[in-house]
Amino acid sequence: MPLVRIDLSKSASPAVAQAVSDTVYEAMTSIAGVPANDKFQIVTRHDVDELVYPADGYLGISYSPSIVFIQITWNSGRSVDVKKAFYAAVADGISSKTGLRKEDVWINLVEVARENWSFGNGEMQYAPVD
Repeated sequence: MPLVRIDLSKSASPAVAQAVSDTVYEAMTSIAGVPANDKFQIVTRHDVDELVYPADGYLGISYSPSIVFIQITWNSGRSVDVKKAFYAAVADGISSKTGLRKEDVWINLVEVARENWSFGNGEMQYAPVD
């Protein structure tokens, strides 16, 4: 049920984009309980002036032009501990697979109710049971 949006620089290689995509999916299935094959992702590449972040850093974290923004819309209900483990797995995995700095892995989770999805056919596959 997640929808993942990955925004990264046009200078990132196709291998880096694929590694980011794969790492997010692996963490979703192994840590966050997302079912296998539930991989819906939009990967968008941007010119350098289209990825905006604080030049002086934020919350003690400095960023570089290699920043990767990851936004995931998924069902609500995961614990804080699961989310913390998920964040760490994504940042560690992307860093180890691509050489990108963990500081440049920016993640936002958007939680929604199960009935806010249609996977096709104009149907509400996760409709509440009456």
